[in-house]
Amino acid sequence: MLLAGECYCSFVVRTEDDPIRGSNITQISNNLLLLHSYRRKPSGALSSDLSPSFHYQIPGLIKKVKGMELVTKPLMYWVFISIIVFAAQLCNGFYLPGSYMHTYVNGDNIYAKVNSLTSIETELPFSYYSLPYCKPLGGIKKSAENLGELLMGDQIDNSPYRFQMNVNESIYLCTTTPLNEHEVKLLKQRTRDLYQVNMILDNLPVMRFAVQNGVKIQWTGFPVGYTPPGSNDDYIINHLKFTILVHEYEGSNAEIIGTGEEGLGVISESDKSKASGYQIVGFQVSPCSVKYDPEVMTSLHMYDNITSISCPSELDKYQVIKEQERISFTYEVEFVKSDIKWPSRWDAYLKMEGSKVHWFSIMNSLMVIFFLAGIVFVIFLRTVRRDLTRYEELDKEAQAQMNEELSGWKLVVGDVFREPNCSKLLCVMVGDGVQILGMGGVTIVFAALGFMSPASRGMLLTGMILLFLILGIAAGYVSVRLWSTIKGTTEGWRSISWSAACFFPGIAFIILTVLNFILWGSSSTGAIPISLYFELFFLWFCISVPLTMIGGFMGTRAEAIEYPVRTNQIPREIPARKYPSWLLVLGAGTLPFGTLFIELFFILSSIWLGRFYYVFGFLLVVLLLLIIVCAEVSVVLTYMHLCVEDWQWWWKAFFASGSVSLYVFLYSINYLVFDLQSLSGPVSATLYLGYSLLMAVAIMLATGTVGFLTSFYFVHYLFSSVKID
Repeated sequence: MLLAGECYCSFVVRTEDDPIRGSNITQISNNLLLLHSYRRKPSGALSSDLSPSFHYQIPGLIKKVKGMELVTKPLMYWVFISIIVFAAQLCNGFYLPGSYMHTYVNGDNIYAKVNSLTSIETELPFSYYSLPYCKPLGGIKKSAENLGELLMGDQIDNSPYRFQMNVNESIYLCTTTPLNEHEVKLLKQRTRDLYQVNMILDNLPVMRFAVQNGVKIQWTGFPVGYTPPGSNDDYIINHLKFTILVHEYEGSNAEIIGTGEEGLGVISESDKSKASGYQIVGFQVSPCSVKYDPEVMTSLHMYDNITSISCPSELDKYQVIKEQERISFTYEVEFVKSDIKWPSRWDAYLKMEGSKVHWFSIMNSLMVIFFLAGIVFVIFLRTVRRDLTRYEELDKEAQAQMNEELSGWKLVVGDVFREPNCSKLLCVMVGDGVQILGMGGVTIVFAALGFMSPASRGMLLTGMILLFLILGIAAGYVSVRLWSTIKGTTEGWRSISWSAACFFPGIAFIILTVLNFILWGSSSTGAIPISLYFELFFLWFCISVPLTMIGGFMGTRAEAIEYPVRTNQIPREIPARKYPSWLLVLGAGTLPFGTLFIELFFILSSIWLGRFYYVFGFLLVVLLLLIIVCAEVSVVLTYMHLCVEDWQWWWKAFFASGSVSLYVFLYSINYLVFDLQSLSGPVSATLYLGYSLLMAVAIMLATGTVGFLTSFYFVHYLFSSVKID
């Protein structure tokens, strides 16, 4: 799968009977599929003879494959290959298929599932069966959902849509009872709010194509209904034409180990009949509205065959939504053979458009980095080094005389490490910033390596939550160690650890609770169930808090960072300035924001416009550039403040880079006004602003932490070179 660049690696596995081609190299990265390029010799030995292929071996994972021995490579060989693969795929987001490969034989029954109804107009998801749709014969059954799916508002249920492999047919589903006033009002509202029906078949979302201004556009899902321009009537989509792309697959005598929604699965020789067959590699739909005669349709039973139907073009042949109307639902399906391989079936959903824009963003960030790096270079090698060299070459008497003539940062040597205001809050925010930064960094790395497949819905959010819980150790350690450095004692470390465990999660809890009450009031599936609230509380207080306390205890055992200079008892007066220093601090956030805003547009579009975001390779590069820019900006701003004898640099170093969050939030408002013009109603706007505020707070803590820690070590290094009598 290719997303960002032209590098693509694959491997080929052959026996003397059957080739298996096109398996993605990412499967090897996940240790889910281990096969070596081989050819069986008459004696039963194996030899590699496929020079274009990569040859991989993970020692100890699989020793034999159906009697065929694999030659074990040294561990360093695998490490070397892993480094090469990572370097080659640095800018290429790629994916692991994420689910167990199903094969079907002719006539096998396949049932589609339905997810929540979604809309870019309201951003409030609702249950599919909140509308008068046909229900399955065996009743509605919910699919197992992970933590991420529940938090995202997904509600996946079974559906009556049944397909038989390679059987093209037209099927009648059901006819509703006469619509009452409430159902008509609900259907009209969902139609005018542009709600989409989201179906899933073999873990693939349904896709439809539309032509706008001569451009072919692909969408996931299909609309609930249709409202003609300038008309007061609404028409329901009640006939679906499905096209299912299938790839013919023939099994081999090799074992394939895979993992997915159904857990661990092995295709062995005994399962060869199941392995051979057809795989679903595409799921498309063409929706339309058709007016049926209810008297004729009610004589049919569910899954009865009907004649094929052509979608009408005249409005009077559409099924109108009004009271006492009985709506009949039908569908037809066509199976089409395709050359698309199963590992590549998600390519159609993850096509990356506008790669030049991503590269432009990276080049723009590099220019900013080189500019700031030049300033830092001048500060270190010219100004600081020159001053220190001159100072150290003088004898004590000359140094004492020179001290009377000193200016700039050398004058604040006795105040530079004075305890800042609200030092406890600073320690807590830095600790939580380390936790958030670690969570984001590790998540993006795993996603860029293909472990966060879009086929595994909710996996990204679930992984982020678990990482955040585990990294509570880092938050407690950094908070307490910084506290012991500032105070010179570990007294009060429990309070610091407890505050670090509750600060950001508490803010998130307050924001999400307010938004959840709004969702509850709207009867949306996006509302967090009360049972999930207790689960989140359990994760918070039974996992995150104890781990943070453990990290805090480890921080008390770590050696405190000693200041290189003594602090005077009486603080030095800070000279008055023409302009407030905070103005410069807030302006500094524009430079980190310049490295982020283009990628931020794609992320917001993914969240609020229902698009897939999977260019995590680019996002990883942008994250690294953002960290570098934040570090450089804070160092430059800290040095500038010290040069004007402003020794209160602690908070300013934090917000010099952390102020990027202000611009992120303002950009989110700009995106709401100019790019989400379809978003309607105060409820939707409140949800958007609430989630944007939570994102901005997280960015502030992460970027502020980078800037503060870099500035702290810069100041420590700077004044450790000064001789004090």
